Amino acid sequence: MNLNSIKHIAELKNIELLAKQVVEGFITGMHKSPFHGFSVEFAEHRLYNKGESTRHIDWKLFAKTDKLYVKRYDEETNLRCHIIVDNSSSMHYPIVKNPSLDNLNKISFSAIASAALMDILKRQRDAVGLSIYSDDFEYYAPEKGSDRHRGMLLNQLEKLLQTTSDRTTETYKVLHQIAEKIHRRSLIFLFTDMFQTTKSEDELFKALQHLKHNKHEVVLFHTFDGKLELDFDFDNRPKRFVDVETGEHINLYADTVKEKYKQGIEKYFNDLKIKCMQYNIDYIPVDINKGFHQILISYLVSRKRFK
Repeated sequence: MNLNSIKHIAELKNIELLAKQVVEGFITGMHKSPFHGFSVEFAEHRLYNKGESTRHIDWKLFAKTDKLYVKRYDEETNLRCHIIVDNSSSMHYPIVKNPSLDNLNKISFSAIASAALMDILKRQRDAVGLSIYSDDFEYYAPEKGSDRHRGMLLNQLEKLLQTTSDRTTETYKVLHQIAEKIHRRSLIFLFTDMFQTTKSEDELFKALQHLKHNKHEVVLFHTFDGKLELDFDFDNRPKRFVDVETGEHINLYADTVKEKYKQGIEKYFNDLKIKCMQYNIDYIPVDINKGFHQILISYLVSRKRFK
């Protein structure tokens, strides 16, 4: 292993730093894009009130005007967000030898994307909660806005970068449980690859609909590896394809099934999209090879609608 690989792996252990890199890069790019109007942080100035925190004083403006002004943030403290992450075995695919921000598996992508959302939520002074699940609840924390609470959530997300999973998926069961716990209207983000081993899609969508019962805004980030799981881009040598959750396997040449596989998976994706439209759930297909901007732009759009 070379030094660059070691550096990449070390970087993935500091999820807060990675999230800041993602968000700062997004903000910089956004100012050059049609989304410039979606201010993720600053709204306007107001006069500083004696005795309040100096944290948000605009010192550059003070140098020009000799007056203390505070940056006011758009829609302060009016949003509650709950992030849900699927940590089943299939989310730990593909195996990545030298992970970096440009080379991740599904669970690492979802963890860093969640941390990036939390970074923006912090800038907006919003409350955030977190659930992690596989075949059962692994972690749950309600929505809060303190730095200590956020640090606790980041610690849980960071663990996802460093561990593996040998557990199946029971999304439908956990979503019903989460729906019972979230009583105040919230913006809910769900990261999952939508692979189920036991229950039907109808059961899953009943659970998603349950999340809507308190007028929550629900965004499904359907997380997948576009190269391998959508395009089935494998070389045409004999391979054993193994279901990482059930252990079932089949030996074949990729080219013998590639066309039918692509037809089947594209139909599945389209059916998911249509079903989400019927339930008024935002369906966002997320190819982990295409970066984090797709996540953060979806957040901005959802936030504008969440009023």
